[in-house]
Amino acid sequence: MRRADDVETVRSAERALMARLPEGALMQRAAAGLAAACAELLGKVYGARVTVLAGSGDNGGDALYAGARLARRGAGVTALLLSPDRAHPGGLAALRAAGGTVLDAEHDTAPSAAARADLVLDGIVGIGGRGGLRPRAAELLTHVRGLVVAVDLPSGVDADTGEVHGDAVRADATVTFGTYKPGLLVDPARAYAGALRLVDIGLDLPPDGAVAESLQYADVAALLPEPTGESDKYRRGVVGVVAGSARYPGAAVLAVAGALHGGAGAVRYVGPAADAVLARFPETLVSAGPPAKAGRVQSWVIGPGLGDDASGLADVLASDVPVLIDADGLRLADRATVRARTAPTVLTPHAGEAAALLGVDRAEVEARRLASVRQLADAYAATVLLKGSTTLIATPAPGAPVRVNPTGTAWLATAGSGDVLSGLAGSLLAAGLTALDAASVAAHLHGLAARHAAQGAPVSAQDVAMAIPTAWQDVRQ
Repeated sequence: MRRADDVETVRSAERALMARLPEGALMQRAAAGLAAACAELLGKVYGARVTVLAGSGDNGGDALYAGARLARRGAGVTALLLSPDRAHPGGLAALRAAGGTVLDAEHDTAPSAAARADLVLDGIVGIGGRGGLRPRAAELLTHVRGLVVAVDLPSGVDADTGEVHGDAVRADATVTFGTYKPGLLVDPARAYAGALRLVDIGLDLPPDGAVAESLQYADVAALLPEPTGESDKYRRGVVGVVAGSARYPGAAVLAVAGALHGGAGAVRYVGPAADAVLARFPETLVSAGPPAKAGRVQSWVIGPGLGDDASGLADVLASDVPVLIDADGLRLADRATVRARTAPTVLTPHAGEAAALLGVDRAEVEARRLASVRQLADAYAATVLLKGSTTLIATPAPGAPVRVNPTGTAWLATAGSGDVLSGLAGSLLAAGLTALDAASVAAHLHGLAARHAAQGAPVSAQDVAMAIPTAWQDVRQ
């Protein structure tokens, strides 16, 4: 499990560790890891040109010490000081002793020094920074042409929230220390971080203190349901799907496709698109409805392609099994009724749907994804999967970490892909996974399936559904 911690937690762990170490030892650990990562990226250190953009404080110190290490290996290192009177004295002394050049960022040759570099170290602002870059730093970045490596976090992004207010560094890679920060995992800041490298500096972090977490292959593999010799279709889980309409029969087909490929023993379909569903998936158990008379299920999925037909919603929300609400169902479901449910509920909005539920503009949801998914989970007393460039899953439990999905591709932004995800997650709910785990595993497999299906080219929702078994096998290997 990859975890991310907020600034307060990181600072507290750093203080505790520094109290046990010789003075400056923790910064040297960070600088050594940073220099090693830079050397790997450069390939050949001797003769390479490195520019250090150094602000005040420890972040600039990390960058300067790393620059000194690279200089001792034969790199030509130039430090541009954004705050010369507040630059880290020890880092400056080390760089000068190693033969590095130090310039005030206001110096006439500063822009050309940045432009000539093979690698640029962003040590402008650390994890405690707030707001965008100051004008001089932003202007210097317009001259950068080399590989940009952010020190701990791209300068100008918010470490705790993933929000970006104003200009920020767009890094090719970020070397972070001790633990990931939420801003490295959550968009829009995630898009500024590039490839991530974690350097272990020995922090003792509280086991339950993470703000965000991200499932890795081993975590997903451990959660995937697996039938036993005693399993039958009912023990494996039966998922009910209420979806589709005369106008949108394809939504029903895609939701059923996701459910069938998600490990369910059987899928019961209720709705007007039965003919289309059976034509594509004859193994589906269809019913004229209402849902309460369709037969026993272990979970319900409702919403994709319903239009304005809310006739089945009351039955589904009144059931005592987990319910996933998507698409039109999100608009039709009454918030108080959802909150009153005793069985688990999962909502799967995209940013536009989340904005409508919260009564805000879509741009606000996209700019404040972490805050938005938490707000929705609290408002509906439900697990919320907020789809997007980084899919987030939050529960209403106070202080619980938000799950961040690491898989996916921009090609997933295609009609019907969300319907497939809903069916897949509903199937995992029927198999007995918790709401949080079902949503998280579904998002992971869905994104991985899209990668397999796309291979760098356009992909359809049907392609994604058909690639779910391949993603499943990939995770289990």
